[in-house]
Amino acid sequence: MGSTRRRFTDEYKGHAVRLVLDSGDSIAEIARSIGVHEMTLGKWVKKARDDGEESQRPLDEDERAELERLRKEVPRLRMEAEFAKKVAAWFAKDQQ
Repeated sequence: MGSTRRRFTDEYKGHAVRLVLDSGDSIAEIARSIGVHEMTLGKWVKKARDDGEESQRPLDEDERAELERLRKEVPRLRMEAEFAKKVAAWFAKDQQ
């Protein structure tokens, strides 16, 4: 009896991994849409991440702009969170 195991080219695997990394959809959603088992696609994505393929892709203009916006926003949000902690501690102390 012959093997029913499917074989995929490296090009196909790379395309499937790019779909996961670029689309923001889950591995399960992409796997269903391309007809590959979720665990199989998950292994491909993990291997690509371990090999550093994800980090080698340069950011496009939109991604770069979002990164800069988020880097500016983080300090403000940290300050707001610290202030909220102090207010909560003050209210908790006042209630006792």
